[in-house]
Amino acid sequence: MSAWILLRGLTREARHWGVLPQHLADTFDGARVLSIDLPGNGEFARLRSSCSVADMVGFVRHVVFESGVPGPYRVLAMSLGGMVATDWAQRHPHEIESLVLINSSMRPFNRPHERLRPRAWPVLMRVIAHWRDACAAESAIHAMTCNNRHTLAADIDAWAAIRRSAPVTRLNALRQLTAAATFRAAAQPPACRTLILSSAADGLVDPACSASVAAAWCAPHRQHASAGHDIPHDDPAWIVAQLRDVLRQFPANEN
Repeated sequence: MSAWILLRGLTREARHWGVLPQHLADTFDGARVLSIDLPGNGEFARLRSSCSVADMVGFVRHVVFESGVPGPYRVLAMSLGGMVATDWAQRHPHEIESLVLINSSMRPFNRPHERLRPRAWPVLMRVIAHWRDACAAESAIHAMTCNNRHTLAADIDAWAAIRRSAPVTRLNALRQLTAAATFRAAAQPPACRTLILSSAADGLVDPACSASVAAAWCAPHRQHASAGHDIPHDDPAWIVAQLRDVLRQFPANEN
């Protein structure tokens, strides 16, 4: 059983996956699940973030190899993490068995106004303005990325605590944003089996981004009807159901 490697997005970290890692381990026969933080986030909040997705790939590979968990790996990644995962799969195809991208976007497939919806800009400005106010910043992020608000108060408390315990600096956030904005995927699709997941109600990234990538790569694409950008928060069970359904239809050696 291959290990799952999980990569989060811009300024987020392993704890923001919530219950998804345990769901994966339970569903895939106790598979090893490693949630790796990008430099500048979470466990590595004291490090300087890279301005290059390629450098982030090198960092993630080093952390994974140091863990001693053998590959090839199944990589599930979201947003900026999806760009890192894509570059990893394209540069080192023998290391990746499966690639699952959640609400990711990248050049040359997507346009700037699709990759960051114009209606998200005011909320993003509010996050920047309240960067050091954990509750205010996380409330704005929640409003921008989550449509499931049943546990809103508990979410804000938990996310604010994460922010206080491992704060991401404004400079590191800018460096990560630069890496995301300048990344350009290779023309050829990843050699591994690939699944694209998106949400029709994503208020941050236009779901057309995922549709374009899936069409270019001839990859299966599943879309959630109501979740926000952060599908792992809004409906982790749906993600696991798609993995179980789609990945088992396409054995690893068929791509």
